[in-house]
Amino acid sequence: MAEMWDLAVKIGMGAVLIVLLLGVWNMFRGGPGNRSQKLMRWRVGLQFLVVVLVMSGLYFFGQGR
Repeated sequence: MAEMWDLAVKIGMGAVLIVLLLGVWNMFRGGPGNRSQKLMRWRVGLQFLVVVLVMSGLYFFGQGR
């Protein structure tokens, strides 16, 4: 189960990186500001999800158990 949790965290981190790069690329190429804002909101949401996954993983699968 812990391996699946690790995989979920890695996939989430990859998703954060992809959305971040898409937002920065859109900003540098002069794309619509609304798209950059939407992508950055998605990034913040995904980062929150990854932090929740990491903290939950530490709680349920940490060394103290």
